[in-house]
Amino acid sequence: MSQLISRPYWYLRHGETDWNRQGLAQGSTDIPLNATGEQQAVLAGKALADLFRSGQKPFSRILSSPLTRALTTAKTVQAMIEEACALRVPLEVNDELREVCFGVQEGTLMGDWYKPWIEEGFVPQDAESFHALTARAARAVNTILNSPETPLIVAHGALFRGLRSAMQLPVDVRLPNAVPLALTPNKQTGWDIEIIPLQAARI
Repeated sequence: MSQLISRPYWYLRHGETDWNRQGLAQGSTDIPLNATGEQQAVLAGKALADLFRSGQKPFSRILSSPLTRALTTAKTVQAMIEEACALRVPLEVNDELREVCFGVQEGTLMGDWYKPWIEEGFVPQDAESFHALTARAARAVNTILNSPETPLIVAHGALFRGLRSAMQLPVDVRLPNAVPLALTPNKQTGWDIEIIPLQAARI
């Protein structure tokens, strides 16, 4: 079973896309942010910049999926922090953080196939299994966490489900677009997940 190293990290799912709005499975299809998603990325960046401005240093580097929707979100967060704090947090692209491939289901409505994909080992034609996604996500994040620097990972919803599996947390939990999470190991509960409220951001 894949397991995540017990070190703190931050996670941010990309902002909204038109396919998100329509309830379509995106997977590895490279769909850009829509106007709402661009604004969500700005708000997430402002909320995180407020943490730096308050004297905290929540993370010291940003790792992003190569897909446009995630990379645009990551670059926006980087720019918001630099604008607010005159601090440029290093950003790098990590191909292992790309979203799962849903094969023939990409571009179709999220439907009855999705839960069996997570829970029963069902794999759509030409898709990546949930087991393989979990192993890839855990391997990528464990490599990142081997550094002493705390990272912000900007990636995807299904990939975070794989990470939840590797953290021994309930898996089928939907992650909202562009809401920052702080994840901290806890000896009693396994992991604490703190949601950073966007309404705290200065607009």
